[in-house]
Amino acid sequence: MANLKDQVVVITGAGSGIGMQTALRFAGEGARVAVADRDAERVRALAQRIEEDGGQALAITADVSQRDDVRRMVRAAEERFGRIDVLVSSAGYALGATIEDTTAQDFRELWETNVMGMLWGMQEVLPIMRRQRAGHIINISSAAGRIAYPGIGAYSATKHAIVALTDAVRAEEAEAGIQASVVYPIGTRTKFFEAARLVNGASVGPHGPTQSPEHVAKRIVACAKRPTLEVLPYRPLRLGIMLNSIVPALMAFIRRRAHRTQRGSEPQLDAQQNAPLTPREEEARNG
Repeated sequence: MANLKDQVVVITGAGSGIGMQTALRFAGEGARVAVADRDAERVRALAQRIEEDGGQALAITADVSQRDDVRRMVRAAEERFGRIDVLVSSAGYALGATIEDTTAQDFRELWETNVMGMLWGMQEVLPIMRRQRAGHIINISSAAGRIAYPGIGAYSATKHAIVALTDAVRAEEAEAGIQASVVYPIGTRTKFFEAARLVNGASVGPHGPTQSPEHVAKRIVACAKRPTLEVLPYRPLRLGIMLNSIVPALMAFIRRRAHRTQRGSEPQLDAQQNAPLTPREEEARNG
């Protein structure tokens, strides 16, 4: 089991929720943390809190959807601490929209934050970790990355992409001594749901049980100490993943029922005919 004391950990999306709790827990283990978020005030406050408790922290204002910000974030952490041992990519947000209502712009922006930000982070830290002959990349996906729910299809797609990229980098960098793990939180009691983008009265859940960000952070830090390929903070999710593979029709039926319940009764035909255009229809009409 790895000792995290004096390890250097870079955490994106550290301004709140899972990212913030992960930073606090790593700092509690004696790690030196670089906390990054678009909200400068929040990461400054977090870094100050860690240092007041006797830890070492660097606050970095960065929007992971901008590659230059990600490059600057990694360089700042390396310049301050001399190395990077762990990268935790936690930044991301949700989009509540049916496939029909998901516009190209919605999906592009979602993809840039949830996927490209994570990809750029890996690309920036890999040369550093390769020189060190050691490092650990921990990417935060979602239960939705393994079981896609109606109404959050685009979000599920971004989280599934994270799984594929993590699997690939793990194989590519194994001989360099670099570990890669993926974390699958279920609905977490954070501002995630409040901050989601919602289209036409859609919802992003939660779609079942929820968990605390502190619990997810605990499991992330445990993974850094003893690397595993996958982290399922909610253990019963494993059964859901298995059932989705073995009896996909049953799981599809369950998801359809949940989606109907969430959206309420179907509108009448006349109401549908007189309804305003969806964003997708408007986009198609305008070319």
